[in-house]
Amino acid sequence: MGLQRAPFYHDVAEGPEADAYWITADDGVRLRLAHWRHDTDTGPSKGTVLLFPGRTEYVEKYGRAAADFGARGYEMVAIDWRGQGLADRLIKNPGAGYVGHFDDFQRDVRAVMGALETLPLPQPFHLIGHSMGGCIGLRALYDGLPVASVVFSGPMWGIHLSPIMRPAAWTLSYLSKNIGFDEMLAPGTSATTYVLDQEFTDNALTKDPDMYAYMQRQMTDHPDLSLAGPSLRWVHEALMECRRLEGRPSPDTPCLTFLGADEQIVDTSAIHDRMARWPNGTLDLVDAGEHEVLMEVPGTRNRIFDDCAAFFAEHS
Repeated sequence: MGLQRAPFYHDVAEGPEADAYWITADDGVRLRLAHWRHDTDTGPSKGTVLLFPGRTEYVEKYGRAAADFGARGYEMVAIDWRGQGLADRLIKNPGAGYVGHFDDFQRDVRAVMGALETLPLPQPFHLIGHSMGGCIGLRALYDGLPVASVVFSGPMWGIHLSPIMRPAAWTLSYLSKNIGFDEMLAPGTSATTYVLDQEFTDNALTKDPDMYAYMQRQMTDHPDLSLAGPSLRWVHEALMECRRLEGRPSPDTPCLTFLGADEQIVDTSAIHDRMARWPNGTLDLVDAGEHEVLMEVPGTRNRIFDDCAAFFAEHS
């Protein structure tokens, strides 16, 4: 049986034509998968990029990235993780970021890999994991994800918290799970999705006003894609997963990690520590880059996509 077609908002993706499909994880949660073909004018396909998005994200957000990779000869696949995008929302408040257990995201990864067996995708596969997708992707590498190389962008291997807030976050998120108010938004977070809650001048994602406006249009035109702040349950599960991963040695997969010099979202010390322990890994500090280095100003973005393509070619 073929994959069932899913909706895709081409009007705001601003990328190549995409095919979207519904897929189902082994616990019954419905997810959405998008596939972009490469630009055939560039010659034969060189492989497929598996893009693991961050928290709050959705496949349309990477339409422009699909165009950039397509121009360099790569097809691309991205996923709506459970609880975000058009995938099944898991709790009564669909705007709160939520996951029951962080391992559940590996169910989503397995569903993606199963679906890829039915699509005529060129190999090898290369992984890009952004933010939360970098955390999920690292775990997937330990579980044997069949990729030739991996690129991380601002990976969430730790959560940026002040020394005062860190113990409070651990305590409150733990208590919420045990007392039963874990679906509440974490204190200090907003019920409005980030790009509509923050003006461009105050944002921590990108220094490119055009890219920020691109994200804002997606949210205003299709609010069903939006996600607000994390729930207390998500905070607890994310802190636990980062702690579990912290003590493990790095995989032997060739790795290139981009980290914005002005990163404010994830814990940069965890990234420096991990990459110092990745024997065949390289850490690239992006000058003046914020959290979304794949969506930075054009010069920075073009350099990063060129470097990704060269890295993939080296490890194909």
